[in-house]
Amino acid sequence: MNRRVFLMGVAGATLGCSLHRERRLNVFNWENYIAASTLPDFEREFHCRVRYATYGSAEEMLAKVMSGNSGWDVVFPSNSFVEPMRQLGLLAPLDHRRLTNLDNLDSSFRAPEWDPGLAVSTPYMHSATGIVYSKSVSRPPLAWADLWTDSYSRRVTMLDDPAEVFAACLKQLPASINSGDQPELQRARDLAIRQKPLLRAYLNEEVRDQVVAGDVLAAQMWAQVAQVAIDNAPNLAFTFPSEGFPLYADNCSILRESKRQDLAHEFLNYLLRPPVAAAIATEMRSATCNAAARGLLPETERRNPVLYPPSEVLVRGEWFRPLPAAVQRLRDRYWTEIKSA
Repeated sequence: MNRRVFLMGVAGATLGCSLHRERRLNVFNWENYIAASTLPDFEREFHCRVRYATYGSAEEMLAKVMSGNSGWDVVFPSNSFVEPMRQLGLLAPLDHRRLTNLDNLDSSFRAPEWDPGLAVSTPYMHSATGIVYSKSVSRPPLAWADLWTDSYSRRVTMLDDPAEVFAACLKQLPASINSGDQPELQRARDLAIRQKPLLRAYLNEEVRDQVVAGDVLAAQMWAQVAQVAIDNAPNLAFTFPSEGFPLYADNCSILRESKRQDLAHEFLNYLLRPPVAAAIATEMRSATCNAAARGLLPETERRNPVLYPPSEVLVRGEWFRPLPAAVQRLRDRYWTEIKSA
């Protein structure tokens, strides 16, 4: 999985009930974001067939559904995409009477800033961005600024994601990760260009194996991906940089175009069941927004500081927010300049 580059894989599940006319639900999700049992169990219980496909970036998902005639029923927008998609008329209003499991959500996700009334989305998984690194390094990278020092023999990578790179640069100024101020963005661009001679590459999840093998000593990385790397290489550690770091959450939404609103609501409610959500979190090594599900996890998983950082760490986090079009165009231009420098 990577969160924003354009990759796509398709997986289908065909279990159903031959004694009934099969209903079908079309689900478009992030890569590696459900457990092996999630879809087969849903199909058996609800006598339906799920057409399931995956995407690697929220931008890719948005491009697919923008026409309003994509054929998808359920999608999983990141928090900063929920409000823009609502404004574009792409998301259906949720009927809370059909979502009887909403109370299982953690209190911090019952009225999130991107959708306070859960009018068009239900929080699914959350995470943050930090630095995964080898414990063998003489200078553990505890701040973003450490990745701007010649301490790791050019065995450093940053995410191939402009929002994430700008976030790491902006936090050093210090400024908001969502800044639209041109002077701040110029300074962030200059910081990124200054770092380039110290980098091996801009890479997303594909760098995980290089970190596990020891070829890369420090990498900007999403906490969920970092945890998978740590599971495979105990000599790795993860830090949430001292200057601050981005937070994000992925959410379940029903497209307004869906002609299967009833079954789509059943699916969202099913994902909110504690055993279902717990199985996904355990198998995917992700952090669930479902408090009841988290309560079912072994204590070592519930208290995992990479997936569930303590409150004194979370206060340094900042949610990605939608950006005005003019700001996004400016960032895109500066990103092109960074990559071509």
